[in-house]
Amino acid sequence: MGRPLSVVAPEWWDYTTLDRELLNDAACLSADDFAGLSRPGFEIRFYDTLESFYLAEAFEYIEAWSQATEERPTGMCGPIGPTKQLPLVAQLVNALDLDLKHAHFWAMDEWYQKGREVALDHPLSFERANRELCFNRITPELAMPEGNLHFPRADNLAEYTASYDEARCVVMQGGQGEAKHWAFNDPPRREEPYEDAPPPREEYLKLSARVVDLHPMTLSQNARSSAAGRVADVPAQALTVGPLETWKSERGSIWDTGSHGNAFGMRLTTLMISKKIADSAVAISLLCRHPNVRFSFYRPGIGTCEAEIH
Repeated sequence: MGRPLSVVAPEWWDYTTLDRELLNDAACLSADDFAGLSRPGFEIRFYDTLESFYLAEAFEYIEAWSQATEERPTGMCGPIGPTKQLPLVAQLVNALDLDLKHAHFWAMDEWYQKGREVALDHPLSFERANRELCFNRITPELAMPEGNLHFPRADNLAEYTASYDEARCVVMQGGQGEAKHWAFNDPPRREEPYEDAPPPREEYLKLSARVVDLHPMTLSQNARSSAAGRVADVPAQALTVGPLETWKSERGSIWDTGSHGNAFGMRLTTLMISKKIADSAVAISLLCRHPNVRFSFYRPGIGTCEAEIH
């Protein structure tokens, strides 16, 4: 008997196609159980306030950039979602008088529409958000050279991938969405030759920066979080960093307050990475193959998986 169809989008793979026993085991985890899921290569951290959470997230930027030298430039790859750390990053750079001339930044992803990345004036532009919330707020004398800012674009994906060999990426930071992705590494469509099983993990891990089709859960989530529910206004494709670039990063760092995902999803991906259960229907679970992964949680956001009518 093959794996079940997704209960959300039958023409796609996603976590609802997993074995029911695994789903039940994840749902039963308490917040206190999370700490016991750490293992060598997979660290779990907790923060009791949103202030401490976002400040620690911002410090990952500083940690990476402060190591940069002319002989050995360093950088980090960062997300849009979450975003509240970004103004703190600029504030810290200015307060610490941190010169970024040898530092690098890679943007994780960008919306893709009509054969190219969305323009800076698009209301959902990730590049514009990165610039307005962070980089434009840094004192000009400390600012990163424009050539050290790497944004994925439709015509530069090979160049974008190659840039990970020009500077050391200390950390790749991000959140995890409803479809359990990092960046926009969504689960794939359920189509030939993958009607009966999702792509083998070894095949998925070879993927580099590329154009991707977005899972319906991803479209719904982004419509809810960024477009007032207007799903039709959310692009159905995106440019995203791939596993290939992720494995060039020294640490994968996932930050979750519970506001972008949900209580069950946090449990499922933490359990799968802890137990080294890699399945491309839950793309973020493939991080269990990375040698250095850290999950950071806002403890009050972990919640419970008890059914309840609100």
